[in-house]
Amino acid sequence: MRIGLLSDTHSWLDDQVFHYFKDCDELWHAGDIGHLPVANQLTAFKPLRAVHGNIDDQAIRIYYPTNLFFMCEDLQIWMTHIGGKPPHYTPTVLKNLKNKVPDVFVCGHSHILRVIHDPKHKPLLYLNPGAAGKEGFHQVRTLLRFEVHGKKISDMQAIELGRRS
Repeated sequence: MRIGLLSDTHSWLDDQVFHYFKDCDELWHAGDIGHLPVANQLTAFKPLRAVHGNIDDQAIRIYYPTNLFFMCEDLQIWMTHIGGKPPHYTPTVLKNLKNKVPDVFVCGHSHILRVIHDPKHKPLLYLNPGAAGKEGFHQVRTLLRFEVHGKKISDMQAIELGRRS
């Protein structure tokens, strides 16, 4: 399964997303969608799994939860918008990690692309695609694209969409 991962679009969707994600089976959006039409465009293009972020209004929160737990192939995925990063997770995330460690933890919010194996919470792989939108302090808009085969992630690609402005 090929996955296209993005976050922090903040109501703006670059047309390049459709080019880079054309061969993806699913899209995941880690919050701060901005306006429901952005989610609708993504859903019309490919199946979408998403969570709401701190800037998202009630129209988005009706459709997209704070936390999303699901299986992708044989991997347990947990996606949320504000989660911190290894080893500095938010208190809520730390509490949940004591009970159950997912294979993959996806979040957004920081606008900083990061892919990190967490040695304390094995086998957790932390994914933050950075920010795909124009709002925020990031300089370059980014996405992640990867493949899932059973319990293995491969062909991880960090994609730069260009400068924020």
